[in-house]
Amino acid sequence: MWRTMPARLVLLLLVGSSLAVACGASSSAPPEPKAAAAAPSAPAGPVVERYGYEIVRSHPHDPAAFTQGLTIADGQLYEGTGLHGQSSLRRVDLATGAALQRIALEERYFGEGVAVVGDRIVQLTYQTGVGFVYDRKTFAKQREFTYSGEGWGLTYDGQRLIMSDGSDTLRFWNPETMAEMGRLRVRDGDRAVDRINEMEYVDGMIYANIWQEDLIARIDPKTGVVTAWIDMSNLLTATERSRGVDVLNGIAHDPRTGNFLITGKLWPWVFEVKFVRKG
Repeated sequence: MWRTMPARLVLLLLVGSSLAVACGASSSAPPEPKAAAAAPSAPAGPVVERYGYEIVRSHPHDPAAFTQGLTIADGQLYEGTGLHGQSSLRRVDLATGAALQRIALEERYFGEGVAVVGDRIVQLTYQTGVGFVYDRKTFAKQREFTYSGEGWGLTYDGQRLIMSDGSDTLRFWNPETMAEMGRLRVRDGDRAVDRINEMEYVDGMIYANIWQEDLIARIDPKTGVVTAWIDMSNLLTATERSRGVDVLNGIAHDPRTGNFLITGKLWPWVFEVKFVRKG
C-alpha cells in the first residue's frame, strides 16, 4: 500500500499521526500538583512580660504605719494609713521615715488609698463608703463624699480618679464631682484578676498591688489587660517577716529618678527599686 500512495499523501498521514499521539499523551498526563494552602495561624495572645527588681537603696519606714496608700507629688511623699483608731494622712520624710505633717481620721474610719489631684489630696475609707478631700498644703478637710461598696486603692491619671474595691473591676471617677464615669474589668488572658489593692498611675499604665501576694500587676487602663507581672518576693528577710509585718502594699513612682518606692503594712523599710525584666 505505501508503495502506491503519492509521497505527499504519505507525508501528511505521518505528520497527522504524530500530532495525534502527541495530543493524546498531553491530555492523559496528570495535572501539576497544587501547593497546599497554609493553615491559618491562631492569633497570638498579648505577651505578658515578667519582671523582678533591683534595690537601689532602702529608706526607714514607720513600722507602726499600716500603709494603705503611697504617692509622690513635687518631690513630696504622701502616705495614707489604716486600722481603726490609727488611720491617718501623712507627709513623710523619705530619708528618716518621720511624719512631717499628719492628720488623724476619726476612730470609726479605716483609712485606705490616697491620690494627689492638683492642690488636693483624696483619701478613701474601707467599709464606711466615705471619702475625704483635703487641702494638699494644710491638710484641712475640704469636703466629704460617698460611694458604694468598699474602698481599697486610688490613683489619678491626670483626668480621672481610678479606684479599686477589692474585686476585678476598676472604677473611674470625675475628680471634681466624684461621679462615676465608667468601669473596667481586669484580665490576665481569660483569668479575672481580683484583690486589686494600692495603685500608682505611671506613663499610661496602672501599677497595682495584689492583696496577699508579693506581686505587682501592670494594667493597661484602656483595655484592662495585664501587660506585665512584677515579682517583689523576698524584699524582707525571714527575720523581718517574723516580726509581725503584714502584706506588701504601697507603690509610689518618683519621676525625678524613674525609680519606684515599694513598702508594705507595718514594714520597717521603704525600698527604692528599679524593675528588671526577666529573660
